[in-house]
Amino acid sequence: MQQLISDLRAANIGEIRTNERLAPYTTWKIGGPADCLILPNTKEQVAAVIRFLHQRGVPWTIIGRGSNLLVSDKGIRGVVIKLGTALETLRFEGATVHVGGSYSFIKLSVLAAKEGLTGLEFASGIPGSVGGAVYMNAGAHGSDVSRILKQAEVILDTGELVTMQADDLQYAYRHSILHTLPGIVTEAVFELQVGERKEIAGAMAAYRDRRLRTQPLQLACAGSVFRNPNGGFAAKLIEEAGLKGKRVGGAEISTLHANFIVNTGDAKAEDVLTLIAEVQEIVLKQYGISLVPEVLVMGER
Repeated sequence: MQQLISDLRAANIGEIRTNERLAPYTTWKIGGPADCLILPNTKEQVAAVIRFLHQRGVPWTIIGRGSNLLVSDKGIRGVVIKLGTALETLRFEGATVHVGGSYSFIKLSVLAAKEGLTGLEFASGIPGSVGGAVYMNAGAHGSDVSRILKQAEVILDTGELVTMQADDLQYAYRHSILHTLPGIVTEAVFELQVGERKEIAGAMAAYRDRRLRTQPLQLACAGSVFRNPNGGFAAKLIEEAGLKGKRVGGAEISTLHANFIVNTGDAKAEDVLTLIAEVQEIVLKQYGISLVPEVLVMGER
């Protein structure tokens, strides 16, 4: 690893940090260290990093804004890539939006609303990056990324830069082909519609008020933990099973929203994983329904 780190530094492909604790980079504020964290400063550096690692057969992990992500207590071995401000670009061309992969999905929705463009209202409460939203087919309030995405620019694990159309991403509920085809989303192009600013602002205000009433946003969390099962809601099942407020270590099933697990201050990844397993076991036993986690679990166990 030391030789690899020396070679990476010599290649001038971004800031290199070793044994870097990842908890501060996640919205759950949980996670052990990365052996090597790389923060590329440009799109070209991102591609150069990927090519460098591919040529040496070194696996890598990408993190964006750290939402929807649980890093293990032992951390992540090998190389972790964290996209920086160089990919926070934004350009409006009429109702078409070109936006960088590390741009805030929430901020994008707000600025689109100010432009009088409708289609991104659902994103106003999704605290991740544009790249993460494209990867996960993020959605809320009956809409998702697949409905508005035109194309995405992706750096494959070979370092090749390709443009993928929406159909190429093979979207399904909280899923895209990028789950099995490793790559980094560097830019997305969304096709929106011209709308009434007052109506757009009204819808977003209503979504915001609902979130504030029903979600524990004042505590460290990662959003919804489980996917909603067909025809139902994970939160409803968990609440009816009497699991609100259940706690393991510093992790607790929110008393406000049962599909959120919050970090009360000193939660470990193992606390969260234990709660997830217990919820799955109890819901399966009581309702015969297998809850599937929506959060991504990364790192050494």
